Amino acid sequence: MEQQPAISDYAFLSDSRSGALVGKDGSVDWWCPHRFDGTSVFGRLLDPGAGHFTLAPVGVGGPGHRMERAYLPDSLVLRTVHHTPEGSVAVTDALAAEAGARAHELGKNSPAVLIRVVHGLSGRVRMALDFAPRPEYGLLTPYLHEQSDGSVLAGAGPVVLVLRADGLDLRAGVDRVSHEFEISAGQVIGMDAAYGEAYGTPPARIKPLTALDETTQAWQAFRDTHIYKGRYPELVRHSATVLTGLTYARSGAVAAALTSSLPEQIGGDRNYDYRYSWLRDFSLTMRALWVAACPDETSRLFAWATRSIGRFGDEPVPVLFGLEGERDISEHHCDHLRGYRDSRPVRVGNDAWRQRQLDVPGEVMSAVWRLRDYLGARFDGELQEMVLGLAEQVAATWHLPDRGIWETRDEERHYVSSKVSCWLALDRAVGLADRLGDRADPHRWAAVRDEIRDTVLREGWNERIGAFTGAFGSPELDASVLAMPVARFLPATDPRMRSTIEMVERDLGTENGLLRRWTTDPAGFLLCSFWLVECLVMAGEPKRAEALFERVIGFSNDVGLFSEQIDLTTGMQLGNTPQALSHIGLINAAWRLTEPNSF
Repeated sequence: MEQQPAISDYAFLSDSRSGALVGKDGSVDWWCPHRFDGTSVFGRLLDPGAGHFTLAPVGVGGPGHRMERAYLPDSLVLRTVHHTPEGSVAVTDALAAEAGARAHELGKNSPAVLIRVVHGLSGRVRMALDFAPRPEYGLLTPYLHEQSDGSVLAGAGPVVLVLRADGLDLRAGVDRVSHEFEISAGQVIGMDAAYGEAYGTPPARIKPLTALDETTQAWQAFRDTHIYKGRYPELVRHSATVLTGLTYARSGAVAAALTSSLPEQIGGDRNYDYRYSWLRDFSLTMRALWVAACPDETSRLFAWATRSIGRFGDEPVPVLFGLEGERDISEHHCDHLRGYRDSRPVRVGNDAWRQRQLDVPGEVMSAVWRLRDYLGARFDGELQEMVLGLAEQVAATWHLPDRGIWETRDEERHYVSSKVSCWLALDRAVGLADRLGDRADPHRWAAVRDEIRDTVLREGWNERIGAFTGAFGSPELDASVLAMPVARFLPATDPRMRSTIEMVERDLGTENGLLRRWTTDPAGFLLCSFWLVECLVMAGEPKRAEALFERVIGFSNDVGLFSEQIDLTTGMQLGNTPQALSHIGLINAAWRLTEPNSF
């Protein structure tokens, strides 16, 4: 069986409702059109038989074929140029925006239509189209019906897809539409695949060329409302565009990644579903949006989080939610799927929602602190309840073990990074006390905060190692402790913190600048590498930080996308993609290089 493409071969399309991945070979191998965390109609990413939509020159990838691709400026509209012995052709791909959508309207009413437009550039090129939808992660094979307008309707279960192509005589096969056609220089053929619900709204009807132009304008108008004046502006603008593409515009939630179950190690079983929104990433995301976007995005994300959390009692604050605030996202295995390059299981849902992760309140409180000037001199009743509840929960539970930020699925431990986040939560609560009404108890919170700090300094420091380790009493280093200076728990110049940074860099770092999370981590974790950049800046080593930053950004793919991790031997991208945290880390590190004392 032919090996699946490298993760880095894929480019990302988005309508801020859902996303798709299209490979260098012209195949759309992932699309969940209802929303990011919905079921796929094209899922070849996770199994060769789970559906795809290929559009490319006949013999793509063969002798004499050369390909180049790039996004149109400030957009997620992809233009791929294929050069063949017979001539050259461009394919432009996008997920359609609503007609007339501009700026912050992008994604709120996206029609769920995949646009593909072919432009003949020179000569005469023979193209091949292969449309093979397989809804419900490949469980369903649809019936295909030719329509009077020349389109083909595919229907199975709750899903309807309609394929249309200007001027092409499409014929329905048993389970796919396969068609070859020639395109000459100057000729343009537009096509689209539109999603609808079998018992609901029918697929939208669009004009592909008009919709492509509208979509490009919508993206560019969105970016024009955001001004970034720091270092590495092109990289930051592009990463901000990727974050916008991962934002579910109807709620403001940011999906951690587009995909599910892309492995941390080929053939391994650490394959998780990342198509949800993590409160753990909340503060980091807010920082990145604050730097590269504008208060509208941060305010909408904050509103989504507070609504999703709702009232809570003694139970731990949930770690993650569905994109409209769903709490129960129980995990199950898709045993019928082979997994990316035979990496199983394939998971849908994520059982981390059940875990106790003590860092979560600190992330939320840090976000409240960042937005305090926008939230008013006295918080409204619901916001007061949330902040008071978070502070009291941290004061009562900080001493408990938890799963840590890496969401381990074995025993709970006293993770240093979790305790530091508890300290952060109470430190921010003390600073916000005058906005919380009569029930605020800043003196008690301050006393517990100081107790947490003393405990971390005593139990988290390992004298023999000469560093803060990952958990109390453990000799194992963990890159998560690099968050300590970023949270202002200890300055990076403190001798203990400086020693920790040096030990982490020495024992978890690699020659190419990547940083592992722990010593047995099989791959470099991009966020940790960007954390190290920030720590080096804060420790007074900006030149070394800049050199590290420029090595790490070299691991993006040809269209500037980062997955979660990088294979230490091959440099191959691993893990779910595009990974929000990797792009968030880039933005925050670039701003730290610009303003060392920011945040």
